[in-house]
Amino acid sequence: MASQKSSDFYKNPKDMSPIRAIAETIMNNHNVRKIDIREAYEMARKQPGVSETDLRVFPEFIKLHNLPEDTRVLNDTHGNIIGRTAKARRFYNREDAARRNKLEGDFREAAFQMLHYPLIKAEAILGMDPDLMIKATFVTTESDAANVYHWLLNFAPYEQLKEQYEASPVLPIQDIILIAFNEWTCDDPYYNNVGAPQLALVDEKHNVMVNMGMRYFGERKKGTLTMAWTSGIRIGMAACHGGIKEIDFSTCKDPKYHDLGKRSIAFYGLSGTGKSSHTNSHDNAGTLPEGFSKVVLHDDAFQIDLENKLCRCWEPTLFDKTDSRPIDHPDWKYALALMNHALLEIDGKRIPVGQDVRNQNGRALLDRKLLGDYVNRCGFPKALVWLSKDSTLPPVIKFNNKHLAVAMGASLMTQRNRAENVTEEELNKLVFEPFANPFRVYELYRDVEAFIKVVESGSDVYCFNSRGYWKESDDELEAIPLKTSLTLQTAILTDALEWEPWDMLPGSMIPTKESVEKVLPGYYDKYQPKTRGNMEKYKATLDDRFRQRREYLSNSDLKERPELLKDIVDHLQLSL
Repeated sequence: MASQKSSDFYKNPKDMSPIRAIAETIMNNHNVRKIDIREAYEMARKQPGVSETDLRVFPEFIKLHNLPEDTRVLNDTHGNIIGRTAKARRFYNREDAARRNKLEGDFREAAFQMLHYPLIKAEAILGMDPDLMIKATFVTTESDAANVYHWLLNFAPYEQLKEQYEASPVLPIQDIILIAFNEWTCDDPYYNNVGAPQLALVDEKHNVMVNMGMRYFGERKKGTLTMAWTSGIRIGMAACHGGIKEIDFSTCKDPKYHDLGKRSIAFYGLSGTGKSSHTNSHDNAGTLPEGFSKVVLHDDAFQIDLENKLCRCWEPTLFDKTDSRPIDHPDWKYALALMNHALLEIDGKRIPVGQDVRNQNGRALLDRKLLGDYVNRCGFPKALVWLSKDSTLPPVIKFNNKHLAVAMGASLMTQRNRAENVTEEELNKLVFEPFANPFRVYELYRDVEAFIKVVESGSDVYCFNSRGYWKESDDELEAIPLKTSLTLQTAILTDALEWEPWDMLPGSMIPTKESVEKVLPGYYDKYQPKTRGNMEKYKATLDDRFRQRREYLSNSDLKERPELLKDIVDHLQLSL
């Protein structure tokens, strides 16, 4: 089988962390009752805060899991906290001995409290490809049954993939353990407190995630997925919080495209940068050649296998925001479960309402069929795209230097906006999220090393500006419509663009006039960097942003790899 239980992985039990030992002891308590997805559904229906809607769960999913034919979409509503809480995270392996000792003791005390409640557990498989599968166990109270149900929907119930899992190659990785205890009580100011204490305890070296005092399903999902991403890094893969699709040009009507074969393209971006729009677009706004075929691996999470040069998927479902999906949106037919939606009586039926009517961050678990044809593994990415909201960058840049390419991913940024009521100084400060992955719990240099290997293995790297390009100032921008970016995506996939150096950033290139005008007439003059208004201010802003990038990376754990840091930072130099 794939991952290993503790008794197999730890040849010497003393190599196990106390955090994992406590989690194992809870998991193996004789009073903890194991349930499957059908029982989890029945328990969730009766849970306070959960409403049964009149939407039927996607029929193909019902059949796959042998759920009752009339299984309905459940809407799980929470109180004040309706999103993930970064302030609750405590990283066990980063703490000094005294803090680790404290966390161990507090977890033991929480476990003692927890064992006074009726407990349940469920097992799932992370990884839809037979060559990358990890077993996970989720232990919690019966009062948390809805999250167990959603967790089994989001990943794959163990029983569903048991045969494939047991036949898959053994990995040098422990099984994942997730412990949750919503009723936790503690008045220690060391822990985040919002009227009740909260703790997301991370032990990534021993594949344990602990959620205390936290109801929101996203904590369970991303906590579990974080352990999977980290496991992939530990065995030499690249972890990707992004979307990836594969286009097959061999089926195109025009034979001139056939030699392109299959090409995968991956997108990395923070919320609102267009990651899902680029990944999920059916035909790139009508710009893909007639007769192409497309498959999607996933729009949020995958792993790049550097040794075998392919990509693998972790989850069979999507966990999407629903702020842009009205009641009659066609995506609802793929619904599996909902979180924090308003519920209305319409024509005698209980109908959930998206569009964040009840609160921000309404969410839905959706079947991956929504993406059209999908696969569990796809080809090595021909292209990686960083989706940036930096107004000083042209709409598309191609990098011809691997260190600059990875440096731009490692310093992927966004900005605060005036709606946040912050000072002008704060507005000018960039907010960095390396590789658009807020769930990285290991050292940044590991991601940098992994993505350098991705580039060395044949991936081209691009940056798309999804905010707007400087026209006269940082507030007065030349719009970059989504259709323009989708057209550029197709041009990249079909080798329609030729490139010339962008002299302001050595190691980067922009499309030549002759090539880009054939696909986007008027583009070259409209987005020419040399014709920006208020040029001195433009150059000063561009210079300031690259200075902030260099400072951010220089103050990161890349310092532990001084030669790597120098390679990265030295290539973030402008020529102005």
